[in-house]
Amino acid sequence: MIIGVPKEIKDHEYRVSLTPDAVQSLCAAGHTVWAEPTAGEGSGFTDDDYRKAGAHLASSKAHLFQEAELIVKVKEPLLSECALFRPGQTLFAYLHLAALPDLTRALLEARVTAIAYETTELEDRTLPMLKPMSEIAGRMSVQVGARYLERSQGGRGVLLAGVPGVAPGKVVILGAGVVGSAATRIAVGMGAQVTVINQDLERLRSLDDLYQGRVVTLAANQPVIDLAVEEADLVVGAVLVRGAKAPKLVSRAVVSRMKPGSVVVDVSVDQGGCFETTRPTTHSDPVYQIDGVLHYCVPNMPGIVPRTATLALTNATLPFIVRLASAGVARAIRADPALAKGVNLVNGKITCKGVAEAHGMRWEPLV
Repeated sequence: MIIGVPKEIKDHEYRVSLTPDAVQSLCAAGHTVWAEPTAGEGSGFTDDDYRKAGAHLASSKAHLFQEAELIVKVKEPLLSECALFRPGQTLFAYLHLAALPDLTRALLEARVTAIAYETTELEDRTLPMLKPMSEIAGRMSVQVGARYLERSQGGRGVLLAGVPGVAPGKVVILGAGVVGSAATRIAVGMGAQVTVINQDLERLRSLDDLYQGRVVTLAANQPVIDLAVEEADLVVGAVLVRGAKAPKLVSRAVVSRMKPGSVVVDVSVDQGGCFETTRPTTHSDPVYQIDGVLHYCVPNMPGIVPRTATLALTNATLPFIVRLASAGVARAIRADPALAKGVNLVNGKITCKGVAEAHGMRWEPLV
């Protein structure tokens, strides 16, 4: 199969979808890989690294799309890239289509097969390709929040760790999945007062056992969420509904009652965000204020730690790419239930129920 590795063009997105080592593995298996020039530069991989691994360098992005049968990306294509697709092509990337109606329509019109990393699900219900980036984003969320709590960044001037005689900052984490657990780990390590709110009591029990009283765990209901958020210095939104838009757990009214200079880091912005006040931002312009509360809502947080993120992502995606390339897309999807759950669009049809419901469009189950 002919596989294309385009350069990511989202703001400050320095990851690349395949490392040279992964390219070498694919070429050794008899596949052809085309890479866009400087695609790996942001992650520390040169064009020469890709040549030595066996890749061909395309003359342009358009040339790469023209050659490739399978386009492997990190983030969803921008609308400007959608015109490059042709019917029958396959796209494999983080898509988060439930929050992106315009992109959904553009890919439907392009009649591609779109397989999402974030909805590819194993038999044990784990999300193997979402997990490594969720771990990174969760860990980064507390680092980022701590920085924006600094007065020079517009925050309330709170040190999360506190000092002897002064209480540490209060961190509230909404969700105890992969993102929430990773955020909890960093917040506890920083010495903050940490509260984790989640619906799954067994998950809360696990965190309680792990941290032995250093974390307050609360069962999720609206009054509990509202009070905790209002008292927090930093709130991390770590909510995921697989393939669908995130629920709005925090209203504008609650945000207006938060402490001036407090910080929201909404990691669930990829799926629309769990705050009513959430809107996507970029690494170039990452924060905005509403009612004196700083909001950091960058959808591609791991893009600024690209070396770590690219290596972690390729570890997770390469086995699936090998299956798609070796068996052919249609046969691989039929043979692998995990990949089948990753399919969001096929030939102008929406096959992911969450995406269809988010946009009020027709859902057609994958046959």
